[in-house]
Amino acid sequence: MPAAWVAPQGAGAAPLTQEWIDGFGSAELSELVRAARAHSLDLQSAAARVRQADARARAAGAVILPKVDLNGNAVSYAGHSSYGSAHETDYAALLSASYEVDFWGKNRAAHNAAGALWQASTADRAVVELTVVTGVANAYFQTLSIRERLTLSRLTLKNSQQQLDMVVARYEAGLANPTEVAQQRGVVAGAEIRLRELEQQEQESLAALAILIGQTPGSLTIAAQRLSDFAEPQIAAGLPAELLQRRPDVFAAEENLLAAHADLEQARAAFFPSITLTGSGGVQNPAVQAAVITLAGVGPSLTVGATLVQSIFDNGRLRAARDEAAAKEDEVLAQYRAAILAALWDVETALAAVSHLDGQASSQTQSLAQGELALAGAQARYREGAGDFQTVLNAQQSLYATRELMSQYRLARFQSVVGLCKALGGGWAQDQQH
Repeated sequence: MPAAWVAPQGAGAAPLTQEWIDGFGSAELSELVRAARAHSLDLQSAAARVRQADARARAAGAVILPKVDLNGNAVSYAGHSSYGSAHETDYAALLSASYEVDFWGKNRAAHNAAGALWQASTADRAVVELTVVTGVANAYFQTLSIRERLTLSRLTLKNSQQQLDMVVARYEAGLANPTEVAQQRGVVAGAEIRLRELEQQEQESLAALAILIGQTPGSLTIAAQRLSDFAEPQIAAGLPAELLQRRPDVFAAEENLLAAHADLEQARAAFFPSITLTGSGGVQNPAVQAAVITLAGVGPSLTVGATLVQSIFDNGRLRAARDEAAAKEDEVLAQYRAAILAALWDVETALAAVSHLDGQASSQTQSLAQGELALAGAQARYREGAGDFQTVLNAQQSLYATRELMSQYRLARFQSVVGLCKALGGGWAQDQQH
């Protein structure tokens, strides 16, 4: 593991906690996340998989202890021949127990494998939860970004229409030509098209957000309108080695590796003899039923026995099973290492994105301010007859594009913070694993 991150971190950053979503300062977003945790169908499926893994772990653990059964039976015999008739009823009520002596740890290894897979399944659920939460946050910010651009688009359409009115007035006064009127009308038409596109995108984004929280498309409304109303929490990345305990997907890969190693231990133990102890006791008639001795009458009965089984020749079946388990362990080990590298890459990429966007802040603000000044100046000169219409048109298009980029820049900043929180594990820790 590297000693530190390559990408720089912002000053004053705070450690990540599970309540990181509240750091954006949006009560509406926090409520949407709570709704997603309660109603997300993906989370419900993941929880069901955890319960399945828990049941399998309990079943595997049950093999370690003795098995006790209650058996009751009654059989009536009747027959007739030239020697006479006979009738007999045999019955028994017995408790029987069996226990496989786990000298070589085969059953214990199976239990350990099932327990590790249960832990991995629980961590997988945490991965799904983190994916759902970050998906809700990104969809929420995406919707607000579209709303910001919708506001800009309506303003752009209004300004374009006002500019068209001015061009038409100048044309009617003989100060403008038909080409200028046609060009400005094209600008107005383009603004109307862009407005309709954004309205459709808003509906699609709201529908996607509704599905993430388990609601039907069209049933969700959100009140917020602007990204600028919210804060951008500063998150500390900590040390790279801490990812091994903070990323649920890395923990799941580690548990899968432990399960694969336990499977290998189980396959090795299969080479050794299996010893099973059995016993039963109760009341039966006849009291003893054996191959040589039969004791008539009702009375207590006790049976004990032991069985030893050792494979002598199986045509390589046990050896093949062991080799398969060893190869599986090698595969899962590679997957574990790959999960660690992927986690490191996720954090480095997220930190680089946050740092890169921080470096653009002043340039984005300056670009927008200069674009607004350029358009205002071009329009003033054109009204006074000191400037040409093409300059106004170019300034219009440049400012509209700058405003669009500014809105997308705000969205990228919020989504980069969400991406960093996801890359760091969303505040999850191994001590939260049950």
